Amino acid sequence: MRVAFVGKGGSGKTTLSALFSRHLARSGAPVLAIDGDINQHLAEALGLDEDHLDAPPLGAHLPEIKDYLRGSNPRIASREAMIKTTPPGRGSRLLQPLGDDELHARHVRRVGDVPLMVTGEFDESDLGVACYHSKLGGVELYLNHLVDGPGEYVVVDMTAGADAFASGLFTRFDLTFLVAEPTRKGVSVYRQYRDHAREFGIRIAVIGNKVTGEDDLLFLKEHVGDDLLTHLVHSPWVRAAEQGRTEGELDTLEPHNRHALNVLRETVDAHPKDWPTLHRHAVEFHLRNARAWADEATGLDLAAQVDPGFVPGPASLG
Repeated sequence: MRVAFVGKGGSGKTTLSALFSRHLARSGAPVLAIDGDINQHLAEALGLDEDHLDAPPLGAHLPEIKDYLRGSNPRIASREAMIKTTPPGRGSRLLQPLGDDELHARHVRRVGDVPLMVTGEFDESDLGVACYHSKLGGVELYLNHLVDGPGEYVVVDMTAGADAFASGLFTRFDLTFLVAEPTRKGVSVYRQYRDHAREFGIRIAVIGNKVTGEDDLLFLKEHVGDDLLTHLVHSPWVRAAEQGRTEGELDTLEPHNRHALNVLRETVDAHPKDWPTLHRHAVEFHLRNARAWADEATGLDLAAQVDPGFVPGPASLG
């Protein structure tokens, strides 16, 4: 199952992404975490001790990723003809989470018990000439070509606020968790995200964070309603871990917050996988991009890249 964590900047979505990934890994479940935020802090939240993660970022290797994923698909003539929304078809290389393949071997590194891929930061050559969503193309292509099975988890820490709607990446998930603080700013991002998501039938569930008492909880219930799934209380454990004052074993996380992580997993596990809808959204946003800019940029009719007889899923692994 693919899970996205979104929310206002500073809401704690990176912390929640890391906690949930560690919670899954600690249970023995196969999990892959992906840092898709412009502020690349997921490795640090997972407990990275070094100054940086020794893993080639996806954003810096988009041409090679395109070459690998297009495989022998006859509808895609070259890497130049492939854009970030290009959906898979017959002949494309399909991926399984943490599979024994070239892409995972190159781009995945473990931080503690959690395998991690990163999009990468802005570098000097990007400043003033590129938007961050161009770097997210690697994540979008990865998820388009991913065939994840029951009990497998991909957890993505997304960009802050409603910025995630600048690409079709927000439709690549089975479930989206929106992290909201009990503040007016926190719930305003929720409303914005909710309204956009409803247009595409995207399910979101709200996680209240940094709740300090009954007033905070009542505020969230008033403004979020039935979308409020669970909440985490203000956590001295998290603060100590962020300051390097604890080894950060999840056994010592506050009981209420451990329970909230269990609720998240139960919710993900109960959510049905819908391959036709995932693929339909992928095709829809590919055609939108083709019409808006990509046909002109490539000189091609990119609608021809859509394989009408193909729907990804376990049967497509052949």
